[in-house]
Amino acid sequence: MERTDRFRRGWSLGVLALAAILAVPGMALAQDGADATPTFSKDVAPIFRAQCEACHRPGYIAPMSLQTYAEVRPWARSIKNRVETRQMPPWHIDKAVGIQDFQNDRSLTNAEIDTIVRWVDAGAPRGNPADMPPPAVFADDDVWNFADQFGGPPDLIVKSTPYTMPALSQDRWWKPTVPTGLTEDRWLRASEIRPSTVAGRRITHHALARLRQAEDDADRESLLPGAGGAGLLMEWAVGKQGEIMRENSGKLMKAGSKIAWDIHYSSAGEEITDSAELGLYFYPKDQPPKHRQVLSIWMGIEGGPSNLLIPPNTVMSTEQYHVMRQNGRIENFQAHQHLRGKGMQMSAIMPNGRTRVLSRVSNFNFNWHNNYVYADDAAPLLPKGTIIEIKSWWDNTSANRSNPDPNQWVGWGDRTVDEMAHAWVNVTYMDDEDFEAAEAERKARTETDGGGAQ
Repeated sequence: MERTDRFRRGWSLGVLALAAILAVPGMALAQDGADATPTFSKDVAPIFRAQCEACHRPGYIAPMSLQTYAEVRPWARSIKNRVETRQMPPWHIDKAVGIQDFQNDRSLTNAEIDTIVRWVDAGAPRGNPADMPPPAVFADDDVWNFADQFGGPPDLIVKSTPYTMPALSQDRWWKPTVPTGLTEDRWLRASEIRPSTVAGRRITHHALARLRQAEDDADRESLLPGAGGAGLLMEWAVGKQGEIMRENSGKLMKAGSKIAWDIHYSSAGEEITDSAELGLYFYPKDQPPKHRQVLSIWMGIEGGPSNLLIPPNTVMSTEQYHVMRQNGRIENFQAHQHLRGKGMQMSAIMPNGRTRVLSRVSNFNFNWHNNYVYADDAAPLLPKGTIIEIKSWWDNTSANRSNPDPNQWVGWGDRTVDEMAHAWVNVTYMDDEDFEAAEAERKARTETDGGGAQ
């Protein structure tokens, strides 16, 4: 009898509790929503639309399309593995250290990863096809990416001399120099680079466009120590195609300047002739930017390229230091290594001795040339006298699945089986007055917003 009474009291309390929950508008609905099984149509497809389909669509570089349920379903478990381990989308910045606020962050959030994982674990249900998001609209390959933003095609297009790659051949490097045709100085506000044809994408591993022009002594000394010119202007590679300068900053292209091309071609089983083309968008002549930006190539090898020698079956690291002779804002970070490269870190040693890690790539992948562009309030403002440390490390062992031969000594070289280590970093230079104003503006804005980066 006592047990029966206790049961009845417990049952009554349970009914009352349920009634109380249902009496609160939306509470039961919210709980059901939190526990609901994700479906492809409603929950997963929008993620793929936003983050994956630019590459995962018919005719593009990814090995399969992810636009429809029928295309996605056979790959569900593989997709789960790739997103759980953060191999896809390709974004190799270490999320545990350094700046995390970027203009072009294409990584998945923890919530997005959780949605995909729960969807796969539930059997990858399709859901209601009516829940599918609208199809994504992508620009035609013949349309320049920034044309809409700047009101038309580039102001100037500079093409490399055409090159014919044999059907079967060792890799080749094509290095013609082409005049820009500029008869007056112009300030660059954006640039794009690409192979001239779709077929050319099959043979073009990467294409570099270096700006060659006479520099004033003051510029060469303060901005470009040891460079002897304006440096690398732009690169095309998988994962990178163009860049837009931050507001009121630009790259100076002088009258009589030239583009020195450095294009790496690989054979594709058929003879293909192609060229690379550089699209340049200029500031209006009467609206020049206030600050000059220069793309620096900061080495990560002590003593320079000739000192790189990685022993067989060895994990090795090295570093190099670069002094900023002028105040500057660091705009981006792009690590460059080859197959044995595993990571790179960029740190700033301030004039007061304080060291700050800016960015670290802990799992470098040679298949992706990711350029990490800092958000406006995160781009580091560094005073002259700051020392930039670029640290690099390699894995020349069998544990590195990308390693073609762990029993080889490896030195510096252009071939993929050789190695490199340098960071590609755009720096916008400022005089003392402008630098102090930029610091004050950053401080005021971050205090108003209640956060931010210095």
